[in-house]
Amino acid sequence: MIQELQLRVLPPIAADTDQLRRYVADEKGLVLSALKGVRILKRSIDARQRTIFVNLKVRLYINELPSDDEYVRTDYPDVSAARAVIVVGAGPGGLFAALRLIELGLRPIVLERGKDVHERKKDLAAISRTQQVDPESNYCFGEGGAGAYSDGKLYTRSKKRGNIEKILNVFCQHGASTAILADAHPHIGTDRLPKVIEAMRQTILNSGGEVHFQTKMTELLLDGDRVVGCVAGGKEFRGPVILATGHSARDVYRYLVKEKVELEAKGIAVGVRLEHPARLIDQIQYHRKEGRGQWLPAAEYAFVTQVEGRGVYSFCMCPGGFVIPAATGPEQVVVNGMSPANRGTQWSNSGMVVELRPEDVEGDDALRLLRYQEELERACWQQANMKQTAPAQRMADFVGGKLSYDLPRSSFAPGLVSSPLHFWMPKPIVTRLQQGFRTFGRQARGFLTNDAVMIGVETRTSSPVRILRNNETLQHVRIQGLFPCGEGAGYAGGIVSAGVDGERCAEMCAEELGVGS
Repeated sequence: MIQELQLRVLPPIAADTDQLRRYVADEKGLVLSALKGVRILKRSIDARQRTIFVNLKVRLYINELPSDDEYVRTDYPDVSAARAVIVVGAGPGGLFAALRLIELGLRPIVLERGKDVHERKKDLAAISRTQQVDPESNYCFGEGGAGAYSDGKLYTRSKKRGNIEKILNVFCQHGASTAILADAHPHIGTDRLPKVIEAMRQTILNSGGEVHFQTKMTELLLDGDRVVGCVAGGKEFRGPVILATGHSARDVYRYLVKEKVELEAKGIAVGVRLEHPARLIDQIQYHRKEGRGQWLPAAEYAFVTQVEGRGVYSFCMCPGGFVIPAATGPEQVVVNGMSPANRGTQWSNSGMVVELRPEDVEGDDALRLLRYQEELERACWQQANMKQTAPAQRMADFVGGKLSYDLPRSSFAPGLVSSPLHFWMPKPIVTRLQQGFRTFGRQARGFLTNDAVMIGVETRTSSPVRILRNNETLQHVRIQGLFPCGEGAGYAGGIVSAGVDGERCAEMCAEELGVGS
């Protein structure tokens, strides 16, 4: 017999399989030997009160052995002789588009401007050593996209856009822990995600698809108002194009504007990375001096408020993680965050950002928010002595408008430079962040502190443009055979939503070609 049960248990019980099994047997009045297995289907932590509970949805196997399949597998046929579709970009949007094309009987040709995920890692390590960024291989460009080395967070609110469970199951099929199917805020971890990405690439190759690295798209091939292929790495590739270039491919946006491919300015958010000692965040969020203790994970937080008509909020929170350099070219300093699977470092960080709408930036052209990003990143680079070190300020000093004469230890490997962020960052961003921090400090006692350091700047929260597409066919509004996809096209906001959009674009492409179901 198989039953499902909702439970509310203490953390030690939730963390130990044997204890959980004994607890369930007692709850159900079962002989322990009759309970052959307990599988956790959903898991979340309730830390609203001093006594912390873990909410579980479990499946019980009573006098019946559990099945071996913890996730739903997808079959990928041989498409080596099938019609080709070009996928530009090997981030989550591109990879999931390619896998879905294979399911539908089409042959994906994936073109990635950066290196494979293994070689890319060497270039990331060199940033701290050389203070230089490879413009084609960095934390944003390369196999896996920006998500490959930014924690692998899989939480999304975009539940209306497509099959989120399918995305998570595909990750599991390629080596991710099945815990992502249960956790309320699932993540794979920066240390584990590269192997998952490599396995996804291998599935594409084993099925007869192609993956080309260091092959940057430079031109779309047009026949009237229809895309018939593209030029990348000096070669022509023929077929419809799924354009999944990521939110930092600024050269692509400029090329599209030059070619009069319709796009529009899109709202973004900009600010800083805020880094606290992980133990302090644990103490605040778990309401106890000992912090997380033995059984709880590194604590997360989420803050949001309105200041002068614009949102101020935390973004991409990385408990037990690192702050990383995320620039994609010269004369830029940009930061982001990531966490290993165990979220075990002594720091926790989050983007702290202010909403910026198109009407907040002077001008009426599609690239004005892109230029705003560039100007802020260049100002940050200048403050950082024209290196990949980052300007930083203690949190309470920023709110009080004071220079920080020293800085706390930080996870940011290239190093920090004390800088008056409150003085040189744009005033609308500064004043809203200051008020937002005061609000968050009242909501969580101890959060507003000089033990926390603000690191500048966080600008790559999302794409600054949206490439216009038909809501029904997902093709560009004017150019047939061009499918703008994922974060870079302005239609997603994270790994899972980009993956969902990649699948949808693949399905619409197949429908356009009269293939699949």
